[in-house]
Amino acid sequence: MPRIPPSLLALLENSAKTAHSAGHMPPWLIHLGLPGLFIVSLLDAAIIPLPLPGSGDVLILLLCAQRASQPAVIALVAVVASVIGGYTTWKAGAKGGEAMLSHFVPKRMAKLVTRWMKGHGFMTIAGAAICPPPVPLMPLLLGAGALGATRNQFLLAFTLARGVRYGLVAWIGATYGRRVLRTWDEYLSKWSAPILWTFFGLLLAAIVFGFWQYRRMQRSWRTDQSSRSGSTQAPAEA
Repeated sequence: MPRIPPSLLALLENSAKTAHSAGHMPPWLIHLGLPGLFIVSLLDAAIIPLPLPGSGDVLILLLCAQRASQPAVIALVAVVASVIGGYTTWKAGAKGGEAMLSHFVPKRMAKLVTRWMKGHGFMTIAGAAICPPPVPLMPLLLGAGALGATRNQFLLAFTLARGVRYGLVAWIGATYGRRVLRTWDEYLSKWSAPILWTFFGLLLAAIVFGFWQYRRMQRSWRTDQSSRSGSTQAPAEA
């Protein structure tokens, strides 16, 4: 009988341990892992409106339930991606100014954002980053850039708040992960693939819809800016 190489035997043992610890979770979810979390966390804070709030938190919980020894790594990936996405939103607000804020954000919300940012800028950014839905994130981050929050102020407040939020979610997933997997195996194991495929199908549809909506609003804003510049030049020509 041929002897199994030690490296292959170790690989099989690790695979068996992973499959056992993950219960009936589909293997593709485990392999999607950190890259999928990075993309979702980035888009969740980016200017592209992602109409599926809380999806990053759900992914962190699932991954920490499967990989209870890696909560710090999982939380760090989510925080880094979210800061990158949030920075793009802040940058867009800083570049477009209050005109972009008034165009992308409803008038009533824009007034609230302006009042909060001018009175308590740091706490407003931190509160938007740490609070779960339905607290709106994109209008507040856009307003932070449009209303003069500095880059250092934004990065400090946003990073600290996201670190607290995702760290707490990761701790919950790692601490109670076995109970989550036990409950999953007991009640939902036979429905695991349809449930998770539906979740990621909705997530993909939300990303596509959000990107389309962002492009539509961007074209509308550029058209509005062109018409304004044209109206200001007309009296001078006359």
